[in-house]
Amino acid sequence: MMMASMAAFAGLSACSSKFKTYNGPEVTEIFVFKENRKMYLMHHRETLKEYDFHLGFAPYGHKQQYGDGRTPEGTYYIDRRNPDSAYHLSIGISYPNDTDRAIAKECGVRAGGDIFIHGGPTNPADKKKKDWTAGCVAVKNREIEDIYAMVRNGTPVHIIPAKQPIAPLRRGAPPPLEQVKPEVLIAYGRMADPAVPPVSPLDEVLPVETMVTKGGPIAPVSVYGNHYPLH
Repeated sequence: MMMASMAAFAGLSACSSKFKTYNGPEVTEIFVFKENRKMYLMHHRETLKEYDFHLGFAPYGHKQQYGDGRTPEGTYYIDRRNPDSAYHLSIGISYPNDTDRAIAKECGVRAGGDIFIHGGPTNPADKKKKDWTAGCVAVKNREIEDIYAMVRNGTPVHIIPAKQPIAPLRRGAPPPLEQVKPEVLIAYGRMADPAVPPVSPLDEVLPVETMVTKGGPIAPVSVYGNHYPLH
């Protein structure tokens, strides 16, 4: 009875294949926190599901160009799905947007793309790595089955930056644009201008209202809308 109640609450029904059906509350947005590798499927302020995940081989900083191994940061949306993904199932994130394309063009690089939330690794060597993707968000196969069923195209995805440590570049990866074209990133709001004094944290200038999950408060409401910090 307890298992049946849990299944009814989740709204997910399993079948013999990897495709599930879902009739629970709508997933209104997704939050992806790079810092603690936590992803939340939200119904407004209520957490429906929580997942751990892996990122790319360069997990810090916003994706800027093809081959940099980074995951985009900011607000995007789910724009496609692949039932025949090499990684079990996948749903696409709408990188690059117009700003990403404009920056890449001005810097003379390719913006890259093919950023997905997908299942686990197929290469045995990757199963032992922490961040093994090329910039995607990877969960377990059984978890992407739930996500694939629950999340609809058009759902916003908020990818929250992590504190960026100094990390060596992977061999063959292009240098980050903040090292070679900082003026372009500053002009497009993708990098803070070192000549301008930093503003007060958003929590100090906006109402400190929190989004509550089963694990407690995780983000100020200021991450919504135009108040989301891109850098």
